Amino acid sequence: MDAKDKKIATDLCYDIIKEVGRAIRPYVGKPESGEKVKMGADGTPTSYIDVIAEDQVINILKNAPIRSYIISEEIGELKVGYGKKESVVLTQELRRTDLTPEQKPKFIFLIDPIDGTSNAIKEIPAYGISIAVANVPDGRLATLNDVELGFISNFGNGNFFEAEKGKGCWLNNEEVHPSDIVNISDMSLGGFTKSGTKAASKLVDNARRMRVLGSVVLELSYVASGRYDAFLDLRGSRIIDIAASKLIVEEAGGIITNKYGEKLDNKLSIYERTIVVAANNNILHKQIIDILNDNESDVIGEVGVVSRVDEYHAILFSVKIIDYLLNNGIDVVIERTLARKLEKLKKDPNLKNIINTTIKEHPELKDQLKNLNFNIEFKLLSQSIQDFKSDMAIILGGDGTLLRTQTKMTEEIPIFGINMGTVGFLTEIEVNETFDSLKKILKGEYYLEKRTKLVVSHENHHYSALNEVVVMTDEPSKMLHFQVQVDGEIIEEFRADGLIISTPSGSTAYSMSAGGPIVDPNVGGFIIIPICPYKLGVRPFIVSDESEIIVKLLKKGKTAVFVMDGQINEEAEYQEEIRFKKSDKHVYFIRNSNKCFYKKVKDKLNEGGINN
Repeated sequence: MDAKDKKIATDLCYDIIKEVGRAIRPYVGKPESGEKVKMGADGTPTSYIDVIAEDQVINILKNAPIRSYIISEEIGELKVGYGKKESVVLTQELRRTDLTPEQKPKFIFLIDPIDGTSNAIKEIPAYGISIAVANVPDGRLATLNDVELGFISNFGNGNFFEAEKGKGCWLNNEEVHPSDIVNISDMSLGGFTKSGTKAASKLVDNARRMRVLGSVVLELSYVASGRYDAFLDLRGSRIIDIAASKLIVEEAGGIITNKYGEKLDNKLSIYERTIVVAANNNILHKQIIDILNDNESDVIGEVGVVSRVDEYHAILFSVKIIDYLLNNGIDVVIERTLARKLEKLKKDPNLKNIINTTIKEHPELKDQLKNLNFNIEFKLLSQSIQDFKSDMAIILGGDGTLLRTQTKMTEEIPIFGINMGTVGFLTEIEVNETFDSLKKILKGEYYLEKRTKLVVSHENHHYSALNEVVVMTDEPSKMLHFQVQVDGEIIEEFRADGLIISTPSGSTAYSMSAGGPIVDPNVGGFIIIPICPYKLGVRPFIVSDESEIIVKLLKKGKTAVFVMDGQINEEAEYQEEIRFKKSDKHVYFIRNSNKCFYKKVKDKLNEGGINN
């Protein structure tokens, strides 16, 4: 957008703001102005005063001597200009290749004609208009990054915010900047939370003061100008509400992201929404993000190291990691079997050949396995996994190694997995990313991801599983007869080759292969999946993780084997019950990003988890 186009767009925005303010003035403070006349294009009710405001917007842009797209709260997505108006789907329009330069619109206007409608009807001076102007990109969808101009006018008190990308932000023609508050206990917080959100409650309880004005666009602008120190909308804001205020916050010098601290680059659409977290500076913003994600990162002082011991490449790489940690002042404990293997290896006269052979077989480790330091008393650092009380456990291997390790740990020690297996769905990173990631973790730059575990009870014995429990016959090609109860209610009886009770973590493992759904780890549920049932109507169930599941064998003379995470096997007889409940303990994973599940599903499972 060149200077001439910016002038055209700015003049149009000024006209819109002036005419909307004039048009709605007689309706402010009138109860009849709040009469619901229709449903808006975004699925929310439209009041009479909203229609008055939007009609002015459309009239000005329709009669403008340029073509534009509009995304507006009530009417949706339009193409307007030269006296014409037509409904469009913007994402489809932007993919069109048949428009000549003269036919192609020049701007995208994202407009909320009145934000704070309820305030206007009750004559509370916190209601206004928000207009963002974006470029029309070539050959791709438009996103928030395409917004070049932002305007917000508070009709209640006359305050006028405007921002230009790369140029700054102004309030009533004076440049503004956020506050310099850096402590949660000192901050003024505005926003909308969700009931039952413990993390949000903690923020509110610890803030100096909380404000809820009922206007997202104005309250975000207050972060830009220092009136608020932070603002959040955990319900999810519409893109049309935040397009202008995002630019205003950023141009003033503030920070605005989603819940995970990631920059907002949502597509421009009437249907698009996002959770918003804005703050005056990076210091306060990180504290808020950490609290919202239950991720108040602890300092790492001691690390436990566990590795698969059947492959030299994992054993040798563990030496590199142990040496790195010790050189960075971190206390290290080494799983006992690994420590014995390392002591034996450092005395092996063929050690040099073993290293060279391993490098040939795993060339990706060439730089890591050069000049390994075996002058470490591995035996003195050894400890059984059950005795680990470290701040973090590094596990080198595949998912099997990780599952075996977490089963043995008695403490809720956060796990950092390095994939040295085949799939590595539960592990966090690949070998080449290890030391960049460890550097960040040791500085406290990491996220904790909490996963639910199952407790399995049978005949006064108790076991745990992170992924799944599989119940199957101990004889090949024989079927079992199951009865499944949830909270005392029989939900199904069927014959099948077996049965899987899976956590969300296990939904990408055996459960998925058996026809179960892929479930986000944040979902509070368990999955019940019959394996090859001999009954047409039997399908997987998802039940609350607050429920108790009871599985009973109904066929006399049949014995079942139930297997926890592929690690522990036990037997159950006719009429015996196997009970499943959510464990009081959780498994915590250390992640470099707090939003990786769906990317991992795509990366790991599209090719069957095979690394070529």
